[in-house]
Amino acid sequence: MLTIGIIFGWTALAVAIVWATLPRASATAPQAAPFLGGGKPDAHAWQRYHFRAYSMTLLFVAFEMEMMFMYPWAVVFVSEGIKALAEMGMFLAILSVGILYGWREGIFRWQ
Repeated sequence: MLTIGIIFGWTALAVAIVWATLPRASATAPQAAPFLGGGKPDAHAWQRYHFRAYSMTLLFVAFEMEMMFMYPWAVVFVSEGIKALAEMGMFLAILSVGILYGWREGIFRWQ
């Protein structure tokens, strides 16, 4: 099996090298022009759009993690007391940073 694998690997490499060295016809001017009218774009297509999914995802994760850990924390809080309260406070403070970042980015403004 090892021999067959080595043979197939070297064969694929040889075919790729031969294929890359074959002469190619370059595109003529009409073939390189944009299709169905319109000129060449002034800017890259992604520059026109504001990608807001990052901040929405950050906000979703912040609220989802908060709710996911609140239920087990309520059970542990009964037995642990003030230590569990301090740990949940630190956890919520860290998540609040993400929520404040989303607020600063304008995630709560509906358009």
